[in-house]
Order: sequence, then C-alpha cells, then structure tokens
Amino acid sequence: MKIHLKTALDYIKRSPFQALAALFVLTLTFFVGTILAVLVYSSANLLNYFETRPQIITFLKDEITPENVSALQNKLSADVRVKDVRYVSKEEALEIYKQATSDNPLLSELVSPTIFPASLEFSVTDLSFAQEVINEIKEEGIVDSVGFTASLGGEKTLEDVVGRLRTLTLYLRIGGGVFVGVLAGTSLLVILVITGMRITTRRGEIEILNLIGATPAFIRSPIILEALIYSSVGAFVGWLLAFLIWLYATPALIGYFGDIPILPKGTLNLFGLFAIILVGELIIGLGLALSGSYLAVSRARRNR
Repeated sequence: MKIHLKTALDYIKRSPFQALAALFVLTLTFFVGTILAVLVYSSANLLNYFETRPQIITFLKDEITPENVSALQNKLSADVRVKDVRYVSKEEALEIYKQATSDNPLLSELVSPTIFPASLEFSVTDLSFAQEVINEIKEEGIVDSVGFTASLGGEKTLEDVVGRLRTLTLYLRIGGGVFVGVLAGTSLLVILVITGMRITTRRGEIEILNLIGATPAFIRSPIILEALIYSSVGAFVGWLLAFLIWLYATPALIGYFGDIPILPKGTLNLFGLFAIILVGELIIGLGLALSGSYLAVSRARRNR
C-alpha cells in the first residue's frame, strides 16, 4: 500500500497543474454542495416551523362564564387536530401587553384589563386543518373573533407565507440538486480526463509491468489512489470553507430568526450536522474517484 501511495504522490508532483485543476473543480463542487445542503436543511426547518406552529387566537365575548370557557377549552383539547390549548385571561393579556410595550411604560399605564378580551390560544397539528378549525370555532356562541398570530397577519397571509416557503424549498432542492449534479458531472469528467492522461503517459511503464507479471490490481492501485486523493482533499477543503462561512454567519442568523430553528443552536448539534454532511460528501467523493478511475482504466484497456 505504501508503494502505491508513494507512486500516486509522485504522479501528482510531476503534474502539479493537472492536480490543481482537479482539486479546484472538486473543491468548488463540494463547497457549493455543503452550502446548498445547509440551505435545504434550514428551509425545511423554516417550512416545518410555520406548518406545524401556526397559533390561532380565539377572542371571547365579555359576557362569557367560566363554565362556557371550560367547555370550549375541553372541546378543543379533545380535538386531534388541535394542540397546546391555553386560556389567557384579561389580566394575563394586560401583562403580555406590558411586556410588549416595556420600552414605553406610559402606554401600559393608560390601559386597564377590561379593554382586553379573554382568549383561547392553540395551534393545529398541520396547517391544512387551520381553515377548517377556524370555521368551526367561529360558529361557537361565546367566540367574538378568530385570527392567526399577529406577526403573520390574517389567514390568507399565513397561507401565502407557507405557500411561498414550499415553493422556495422545492425550487431550492430541485435547482440546487441540478446545479450540484452538473458540478459533480464536471468533477467526474475532470477525474476521467486526468486519469486517462495519466494512463497514456504511463503506457510504457504499464506494458513493462505486464511483462514482468504484475497483477492488474497492482497496476491500477496508484491510479485509483491518485483519484481518491483528489476527491478526498477536494471534499474536505470545500466542506471546510463552507463550514467556516456558516460558522461565522450562524450567530447573526440565529439572532435574526429568533425562536425559528433554522440551524441547530447547540454547538455540538451544529458540529454534528456538518459532520454528517462531511461524511456524505466523502462517500460521494469516493464514488466519483472510483467511477472515474474505473471508466478511464476500462477505456484504456479497450484501446489497447
């Protein structure tokens, strides 16, 4: 194995520009692949957040009784389409308002709990149930009005947001997959061309090895190892560059999106995500190296 590795490294040293070309293309491929993999992960988390956590607020009429509230709350809790049912009294609504306006205390001093309606807040297990549940809740006698969380606007606004996120995620996956596929095909072609050139320049040496009884595996090993070096180094360098960029941008992204888990918040979880991506890219690089070198060797045999 050591002699094959030494031979492969010697080939790289003899043709440094070919090696740099291969490494550049492979590094670019895996750099873009890592960036897109994290973007797909983040967009999927963002979509899942809005699909599974659309909060619905049911504002109740002033003349309700505790029994009416309890009955409606129990009804919602028993509905399999609904989760996280919570009653918010007038006093709690005032406290929420005070927290939201803590930077301007005068606003909270001018209001009293009586101006805030009591409400029942809950989420649906899937966005497709939202409109159906809202229509049913509106028919309850103690319900004054129903709406989604104010940060997203009204019902149609939420549907538009999620629809756009779905479209964006689909385009990102398809477009990113096609783009990475083109780069991977280019990388395979580069490995194929460089390996073919290497076989051509070694034709005399290969014929001598055949004459003295060297096995085909012995002859192929340095060529395959050279392709493996290109792919593994290119995969690692491309992954490392993308990892450093994401590592630098992560605090700002987490601060901007707040509670939305577009990226793992824990350091270990973030490293775990990128470790999984690295393992996947090394496996893909291994496949590119083996397939490229195998095709080049097979083509050289047919032309003999």
